[in-house]
Amino acid sequence: MKSNALAPFSFDRNERIMMGILIILPMIMLFMGVYGGLMQTLFRAGIVQNDPFMGPDYYKGLTLHGVMNAIVFTTFFAVALGNALIPYALKLKLNLTWAWVSTGLMLAGSVMAAATIFAGEASVLYTFYPPLKASPFFYIGLVLLVIGSWVAFFNWIPMYMRWRKENPGEKTPIAVLGMFTTFIVWFIATLSVAVEILFMLLPWSLGWVDGVNVMLARTLFWFFGHPLVYFWLLPAYTMYYTMLPKLAGGKLYSDMAARLVFMLFIIFSIPVGTHHQYMDPAIGSDWKLLHAFFTFCVALPSLITAFTLAASLEHGGREKGARGLFGWITKQPYFSRENWLYSYLITGLFIFVFGGISGIVNASYQMNIAVHNTAWVPGHFHLTVAGPVLLAFLGGSLLLVQQFLRKEVKLKSFAVAAPWMYFFGVFIFSWGMMRGGLLGLPRRTNTGATYANPNSAIYQPEWMPFIDMSVIGGVIMFLAVVVFIISFFATVFSKTVPEMEEVELPLSEPYHDEPALWLRNLRPWIVTAVVLIVVSYTPVIYDVVRSTYGTSAPYSPDSPIPERIIDSISE
Repeated sequence: MKSNALAPFSFDRNERIMMGILIILPMIMLFMGVYGGLMQTLFRAGIVQNDPFMGPDYYKGLTLHGVMNAIVFTTFFAVALGNALIPYALKLKLNLTWAWVSTGLMLAGSVMAAATIFAGEASVLYTFYPPLKASPFFYIGLVLLVIGSWVAFFNWIPMYMRWRKENPGEKTPIAVLGMFTTFIVWFIATLSVAVEILFMLLPWSLGWVDGVNVMLARTLFWFFGHPLVYFWLLPAYTMYYTMLPKLAGGKLYSDMAARLVFMLFIIFSIPVGTHHQYMDPAIGSDWKLLHAFFTFCVALPSLITAFTLAASLEHGGREKGARGLFGWITKQPYFSRENWLYSYLITGLFIFVFGGISGIVNASYQMNIAVHNTAWVPGHFHLTVAGPVLLAFLGGSLLLVQQFLRKEVKLKSFAVAAPWMYFFGVFIFSWGMMRGGLLGLPRRTNTGATYANPNSAIYQPEWMPFIDMSVIGGVIMFLAVVVFIISFFATVFSKTVPEMEEVELPLSEPYHDEPALWLRNLRPWIVTAVVLIVVSYTPVIYDVVRSTYGTSAPYSPDSPIPERIIDSISE
């Protein structure tokens, strides 16, 4: 039995309802998080003094922004995309019972975490570093969200094993490989944060222990925290490889290159987290160097992707009659209303070029020292998670609503305008943040006064032009999301199209379909990943446990800041 991954496929009513929940409810949470981001930008510039929605608690809004956008929305979309692509490509039905269990756990956990943030009981930012302490319900909510995503992943495995049995010798469809890679990285990475929460933060929050080892908790978080970036990126990469070439009118240039990229992400995504801890004294410099090396290695699949996707787009342009060396560039459907999904993927791809380049700065020990804990850092990651990831996820959400709820996309001009507005906004915003960071503009530091207040001890006049740039860019980004939300919910509440009985996703065929037998089996790549993790993290954990003594009591981020700290910042 040979499946045709490109053919339409039917999903029943319950599957469609579940997909609607997985996409629509997180979109509401995303908008709340985006609103929180806008308020952060306006506060820093002195335009607002208190968030009219969140109140005067600066860190409450910052936590809402990070948790809703970077953890909740991304996890829901990754699960939804997997629930769509894997059955579609394998032409097999989901176990709907376990799919609903997954959805229920994720919803319960997200609501629990969000409620504690709104109640002011979890102002710990999305990194939830101790000694910042949240309500136990915040940690329990995160655990439920993660367990729900694990259930979704484990639900796909029997379906895939059945497909392997029925299709001996067939290559795993790229869409399936991409989603399995995403959740292999996610599962391995979340094991450490599960240990951190269940055995350190939750007992501490419940009052069962008096203190917590801050450095060990930070290390366990970053075992998870940087692979989290690839959990965000890999669904976008899956869409780039499976959909973008077809949307451009061509084929995926190399099937082998796509498979190699996903395998490389498996082995290099995890042993990189210590580059976030260059300034942490408990970790030896030799192990920081090792993690820096692996961080530069993980740039390799992105470079392969740049070549493969450019070649795929060129093939599409030449299929449309392009001539000359660069004529194919003019043949792309940049602003096509009927090909609206292309706009989300291509703008995200353009943004990611600069996000990747700025990431090399963060990975380098010497350059990282110059930008550590400055506004450069959020400027950088808004070119990654808030660039290609967000745009691909927004476009993918609209696609899934269109296909699973059987809707015609409404206000297509809005749908096409949104990613291009965001494209320009994020560049202005990130340039302002990064340039300000090079001048010492701090990140997520609340001195009780806006950075724009000349009477503040932290005020520096040379920061102001770049703070103003971040405001302009941030407002454009927010308006772009509003434009998208209008099109999205206009589509959701529009009439069902009865003729759309089957789901049809724009999956690409390969132009070069190399056998690549060495890329058929995931097992050796997973084993290699485990070996690298043991080699890279065993000495790091040993250093941290050996070098840290005692534990820390909890601290509230909105406690008064000692004058000596304000004085040291102003110096």
